[in-house]
Amino acid sequence: MSKVLVSDQIDQAGIDILSQVAQVDVKTGLSPEELVQIIPEYDALMIRSGTRVTQEIIEAGTQLKIIGRAGVGVDNVDVPAATRQGIVVVNSPEGNTIAAAEHALAMMLALSRHIPDANQSVKSGEWKRSSFIGAEVYKKTLGVVGLGKIGSHVATAAKAMGMKLLAYDPFISHERAEQLGCRLVEMDLLLQEADYITLHIPKTPETTHLIDKAALASMKPTARIINCARGGIVNEADLMEALQNHQIAGAALDVYETEPLGDSPLKSLGKEVILTPHLGASTAEAQINVAIDVAEQIRDVLLGLPARSAVNIPGLGPDVLEELKPYMQLAETLGNLVGQLAGGRVELLNVRLQGELATNKSQPLVVAALKGLLSQALRERVNYVNASLEAKERGIRVIETRDAAIRDYAGSLHLEVKGSLGEHSVTGALLGDREIRLTDIDEFPINVPPTQHMLFTLHRDMPGIIGKLGSLLGSFNVNIASMQVGRKIVRGDAVMVLSLDDPLPDGILTEIVKVPGIRDAYTVTL
Repeated sequence: MSKVLVSDQIDQAGIDILSQVAQVDVKTGLSPEELVQIIPEYDALMIRSGTRVTQEIIEAGTQLKIIGRAGVGVDNVDVPAATRQGIVVVNSPEGNTIAAAEHALAMMLALSRHIPDANQSVKSGEWKRSSFIGAEVYKKTLGVVGLGKIGSHVATAAKAMGMKLLAYDPFISHERAEQLGCRLVEMDLLLQEADYITLHIPKTPETTHLIDKAALASMKPTARIINCARGGIVNEADLMEALQNHQIAGAALDVYETEPLGDSPLKSLGKEVILTPHLGASTAEAQINVAIDVAEQIRDVLLGLPARSAVNIPGLGPDVLEELKPYMQLAETLGNLVGQLAGGRVELLNVRLQGELATNKSQPLVVAALKGLLSQALRERVNYVNASLEAKERGIRVIETRDAAIRDYAGSLHLEVKGSLGEHSVTGALLGDREIRLTDIDEFPINVPPTQHMLFTLHRDMPGIIGKLGSLLGSFNVNIASMQVGRKIVRGDAVMVLSLDDPLPDGILTEIVKVPGIRDAYTVTL
């Protein structure tokens, strides 16, 4: 049975899901050294923000298939190191969307009305109403930096409160911004015009210290900034200086460059600053949502299925996966089959999307086809994460083509390989939503479902050959489940596809090719 290590506190709902398919060990508070010592035992690691998964830990996790972060970001995981090891890294990009957005809005309102200090004042026996004159957000301009799911929700709520909206996001179209009621502008203009600025972007080399001394100097003296995204986007030393010099009116921070915050001078400031301990996802609902989301993905990967929110699988976002998941299974099956037909060293893989499938993204299907192609040689070492890298290291050239012409099925996938032992091709399609059909083998038309044990022959279409092959297999106690012949012309070349109940005994292929008319034979195990 698979083993899963949970090294941070997660909701019991996630534990229950994982327990369906694996032994789950919950061990929180581990030091990096302790984690390195025990991680070789585990197939999966589930974390939140408390555990930092370094290259050393990843390289020690020789059995790891997946690392799941129950939250939005994965900045505490060395994703490149995981990718090199073929380990899937997943997160929960939507599980705490509402919680994080609502916390940013709550911070904005609390900062505007001095709620934390007013609360503390009353609790200490004071009644100083005049000390807490606040500001309204109505008709003020909110600058939203990052219009992803969280930023979009913040914008929608702020618009309902009567705020004017500016947005900066180089990856969002003007049309999408307009749908949310935002005017898309450059960062410099947003800093200059906004009364409130809320950050909803990841921490990257480009966004680190995005809000620095120069940015703060360009803001209005009445402006307030809210960061519930990632620590390090705001330069805290520069922010401290700007607040002390009254360059801006206030700041509300939920995330910090170093967490826990420690002896930061920001703690010495008064009502112009609100500091909370990384509470963006800290709602009961969000904790359940992210735990379930990530646990389900870990479960799926342990069962051999793709994860829906893998951050290190190119082109495989949740929306794409939902649409292409059945075709990815088709691509993997075809890749596995054509790889076994080819045998030897593969030099070229041609992936052709046909019919309606030609309008879809090709990259996930190429990755799935490569995984199938390499699965016989690499077994469990190859997955959706490292398939492209493994193919490149083996010198396999990949060509992607599209053909909108519709054949027997509305959409189909054609794979062709060239290698040291020759060329082979296979075409497949989906019957209904899920059932895979093989529709073409080496340009011979067929229509069969793939099965675990299959036999393919290339032979001359002539009377008696089917009976002779059947008798031979019977003499070896091999039971035939189904059989189909594909041919182009009568008494010309043909292929025979047999589904078998059991694998073929050793040495039988040599006997099969001795049957008059049979030129070649291949076994495939899926």
